[in-house]
Amino acid sequence: MSVYMKDLLERVVWTFLTAAGGVAVAAGPAHWMEVGVWQGAAIAGLAAAGSLVKGILARGVGNRDSASTVSGV
Repeated sequence: MSVYMKDLLERVVWTFLTAAGGVAVAAGPAHWMEVGVWQGAAIAGLAAAGSLVKGILARGVGNRDSASTVSGV
């Protein structure tokens, strides 16, 4: 697996996990909103999809071996 693919996969997975955790806290103990388990997973999936698109587009802007838009990364 290339360095770029590892970088992109890590970013997408962590975005999904972070978004899922945020939704779980907001819907669970914080009681800020009413969200089911599958709805929360869908919200996290949308955030991860955004991270994936950004990482693909970033390859044309920055370093080809990185999913970052910063050229020095």
